[in-house]
Amino acid sequence: MNENNEQVRIVQETVAGKEITLAHIIGGPHPIVYVKLGLNPNIDYQSSAIGIMNMTPPESVVIASDIAVKSGDVYLGFADRFSGTLIITGELSAVKTAVEEIVTYFRDTLGYVSCPITTR
Repeated sequence: MNENNEQVRIVQETVAGKEITLAHIIGGPHPIVYVKLGLNPNIDYQSSAIGIMNMTPPESVVIASDIAVKSGDVYLGFADRFSGTLIITGELSAVKTAVEEIVTYFRDTLGYVSCPITTR
């Protein structure tokens, strides 16, 4: 409410910048996470990992997907060029390498701003 007790409407918009807003690696995720995300459940869960990233503009996911699969033995679980979300799975070391390769290329070659890579 403003000073005249009238409702104030706020419109939020996102401005597409060149940035990676999420770069997270889940090491040894519980099997239910794979099932709920629709990922391949026939894996060795003890050494597995899920990498999840979000970037703008969302079409950047196409480039990131290519880098991920060329960087090592990772499975492309989900890539959405409309939301900018990328999910990859594989051995922890392969997922870590893929996420690092993506962040490095986007930051150093394409001039993107990137959040830090987080791991849990």
